[in-house]
This record gives sequence, structure tokens and C-alpha cells, in this order.
Amino acid sequence: MSRGIGKSAYKPVGVLMGLAAGAVAGAIFRQVWKMTAGDGEAPDATDEDRGWGEILAAAALQGAIFSVVRAAVDRGGAVGVRRMTGSWPD
Repeated sequence: MSRGIGKSAYKPVGVLMGLAAGAVAGAIFRQVWKMTAGDGEAPDATDEDRGWGEILAAAALQGAIFSVVRAAVDRGGAVGVRRMTGSWPD
């Protein structure tokens, strides 16, 4: 099959999987934050009762988790599209 079919087949799948990845990454982050910080709520950047270190650590952890989950979901989706269409999405 042509490369265009794989790419067009991946677009709607990629959007849905991106939404799912965000939800999964958020849930993972909340659990990891509870275990590492011993606090039920991750700090907001504007939380005046939290220090810079805690705010930036939470943001870095959240970004890392989101990036890993998103990469895993994107890669899995691309592999699935190739299996279904015979083409790797660009």
C-alpha cells in the first residue's frame, strides 16, 4: 500500500491516542507524586505555600511522565497502523 494510506489512517488514531495518553499520564503522575512526595496533591505553579524547588520538581516529573507515555502510545499506534495498512505513518 502507499505511504499516504498509512499516514491518513494514523491521523484519527493519533488524535484519539493522544487524548488517552494525556489521561493515562495524568493518572500515573498523581500516583507517583503521592508516593514520592507523600502529599495527595501536586503543587500548582501559583501555590503560594509551596517553594520553587517543589513546584519545579513536580513540573519536571509531570513532563517526563507525559513524554514517556506519549512516546510509547505514539510508537504503539504507528506499529498498529503498519500492521493494518502495511505502511508506516509519517
